[in-house]
Amino acid sequence: MDTITPFENVRSGLVAIVGPPNAGKSTLMNCLLGQKISIVTPKPQTTRNRILGVLNSADHQIVLVDTPGLHKADQVLNREMVRIAMESLADVDAILFLLDASILAKNTGRKGIDLGKYLSQTNAPVFLVLNKIDMVERGKLLPIIDQYKEQFAFESILPVSAKTGEGTTVLVDEILRVLPYGPRYFPEDIPTDSSERFLVGEIIREKVFLLTGQEIPYSTAVVIDAFIEESRTMTIHASIVVEKASQKGIIIGKGGRKLKSIGIAARKDIEKMVGEKVLLKLWVKVKKNWTENSGFLKELGF
Repeated sequence: MDTITPFENVRSGLVAIVGPPNAGKSTLMNCLLGQKISIVTPKPQTTRNRILGVLNSADHQIVLVDTPGLHKADQVLNREMVRIAMESLADVDAILFLLDASILAKNTGRKGIDLGKYLSQTNAPVFLVLNKIDMVERGKLLPIIDQYKEQFAFESILPVSAKTGEGTTVLVDEILRVLPYGPRYFPEDIPTDSSERFLVGEIIREKVFLLTGQEIPYSTAVVIDAFIEESRTMTIHASIVVEKASQKGIIIGKGGRKLKSIGIAARKDIEKMVGEKVLLKLWVKVKKNWTENSGFLKELGF
């Protein structure tokens, strides 16, 4: 007689991480997971797509949804990013709304971000997470908490540091308190639902953000052209797409040095992720005004 596997009843659910650009959403997700899934840079609006990270334990599974920053959007690309973030608030079991406490501490007494316009349509419990408390004098946190307590009926307001991990154990406990019991959404050995292709493209884009300045990162997309898996070596062909010919020259750099630096940095992280030798071949292509091109944005997954 076949043995029937009993229904696994654990705390499980989807938790959206939202907030303005540079609040530390991706850093928090990586901190909670104990590994890097979302790319992180000091520049705002690094995250462009919805990225899932799966936090597993013997008695729970928290599916974290990292989202683009909420901001005033003029470009088609930016409007799509905000749309993705807002749509992530639907059908989740809880919401973490992140704010940068170090910025709020400098502006104590001023009118804060109007969170109601983002949260008025949700029925899920919302936690206000005040991030970057490692950069704030503790005496300045209480006035911030009092200010935002009046704005919305938060489940609780939680000071944390995604950089040091301070407060994150309490945060997880609070999330679990509101999650329903049910089955796991993903097998326990899967940390994300993102494909290797997507993650490779994100790693390359992260290096562009870190190694170039001004408007270049925001005018850049990465397209993975080919994945070729051979014996103990993975060959990846990728195109870095920019909007102007002048940007192409900046990405390549004098004598190709900038592109080489991007490639070396990206290859190291990709090899760490896939666990094998990688041959990374990068090209730079110009696609005029791609950030306003709805068709191309759909190809990129928007």
